Amino acid sequence: MSELPLVTRFAPSPNGHLHLGHAFSAIIAHDIAKAAKGRFLLRIEDIDGPRSRPELADEYRRDLEWLGLEWDEVPAQSTRLDSYAEAARDLVERGFLYPCTCTRKEIAALPKRVGSDGVEYPGSCRDTCEGKAGEGAALRIDVVRALAEVGEVVWVDETIGSVVADPRALGDVVIVRKDLPASYNLAVTLDDAADGVSLVTRGEDLLETTHIHRILQELLKLPVPTWHHHELVLAEDGTKLAKRRGSPPIAERRKAGEDGLVLAEQVRLRNFELGS
Repeated sequence: MSELPLVTRFAPSPNGHLHLGHAFSAIIAHDIAKAAKGRFLLRIEDIDGPRSRPELADEYRRDLEWLGLEWDEVPAQSTRLDSYAEAARDLVERGFLYPCTCTRKEIAALPKRVGSDGVEYPGSCRDTCEGKAGEGAALRIDVVRALAEVGEVVWVDETIGSVVADPRALGDVVIVRKDLPASYNLAVTLDDAADGVSLVTRGEDLLETTHIHRILQELLKLPVPTWHHHELVLAEDGTKLAKRRGSPPIAERRKAGEDGLVLAEQVRLRNFELGS
């Protein structure tokens, strides 16, 4: 029996213009799939509430085409809400999710864990909150209970090898947000499984979240891909490029008449100007 083709994906959220960091990530996923005679997918992650701007999805397609990329487009996240709700109900019924009404301000005021700039949510609502998701409450995963259920599981990254999944450093992360039908953690895990993604390529800044995704895969009996966490494209001050920081859009270069194929090759070689 022949092996299934390699499947990678690029899954941007239409809440800002694509920058060179996105181009780098898309090109990596595209080139890996092309070299393996596999499939490169485009998935629009458009469930970010009022921040999602439908017109940006068309801009993304023009940007990727300008860079010389070819893809198969799969259904956007907004068409998959039923699958998120079904998975959340299953996890609630099995006792792995609990409601949480804590605000971001309350959580930010909690003590930061040693050696980290982040706050580990201590499970304040685990046994006390009576709210419901979508009614002023988010749904968080009981990480300790989930780990007790799945036991030791691993995930494999092409660069760092096998890693034991241990999301405890993240605390009880949100799986269903107060204001949205799912968190990134739940939606991306379900979507990659539904789309048959066998190699998840993304920036190394998301490496830590892979621990929780691997636990969700085990709880929901989903197929397990391999991961490829690539380096980031950084600004001159050493920070990563980001939409929220106003990193220069590649659409501006396209509209200015630059050659997208030349830029794509420069991105591959990490030999390019960030723009302004």
